[in-house]
Amino acid sequence: MSSFDAGAEKFADLSVHGLVDSHCHLDDAAFDDDRDAVLRRADMTGVSKMVLPAYTPRYWRRLRETCHRWPGLFPAYGVHPLYLEDRHGQWEATLATYLADAVALGEIGLDASAGAPDAACQRAGFTTQLAMAQQLGLPVILHARQSLEEMLLTLRRFPRLRGVLHSFSGSFVQAQRLTDMGFLLGLGGAFTHPRAQRLRAMAATLPTEFLLVETDAPWQPPHAHPGARNEPAYLREIIAELAQLRHTPVQEIARITAQNALTLFHLQDMS
Repeated sequence: MSSFDAGAEKFADLSVHGLVDSHCHLDDAAFDDDRDAVLRRADMTGVSKMVLPAYTPRYWRRLRETCHRWPGLFPAYGVHPLYLEDRHGQWEATLATYLADAVALGEIGLDASAGAPDAACQRAGFTTQLAMAQQLGLPVILHARQSLEEMLLTLRRFPRLRGVLHSFSGSFVQAQRLTDMGFLLGLGGAFTHPRAQRLRAMAATLPTEFLLVETDAPWQPPHAHPGARNEPAYLREIIAELAQLRHTPVQEIARITAQNALTLFHLQDMS
């Protein structure tokens, strides 16, 4: 039995639908050989909408073509801090053109991991894109690695911005500061691992009105699929784990997180 079949069997009794994967890279080359099958499995498990954030200008066109080809896929465009060198001289104008039919600006942020680009270059790229999002009235999809405190200080300069911190792994205090500013927190495969005790404790107690669920496929698979390529169909397992931690019916968690995504990204207004 494949890892997908095992997971599907385990959660086959969960009658949930209308799920929204708030962060998925379905345009990635990892899905080139079976993207149609991946989408069919997602549909079978109740995932009806997915937000696909870009991370490098090299793939903006690929992302747009993917979202145009399949219904229920919604693009976001931006430059991830680890891919700043992929920008060209007219990148801001090009990005503005792509954002005309986007549901968010992202994935953008700050990254202080080993080998990351120059911090000053990251700050400039980040604030430029935050200002663009504020001007266009778009939510932002944020990435923060070992840099959340600086990000929080930066976001205070853009008080009208809203968005989501993807793959949240900060502290309770940082979560509170983000939600106080109107930002949502994305939870995915990381919190399903039993050893992630602090993250699981936060997932169990953070206000549901500030939670989104995501797969980050093809990366960060849930605990039940170690080493596997992640995919949107596993979102139901993430929701089931969140429901178990919160002692809340799966259908309720599914409904709330889907509505949170619909509201933040204005998906109900999209065809």
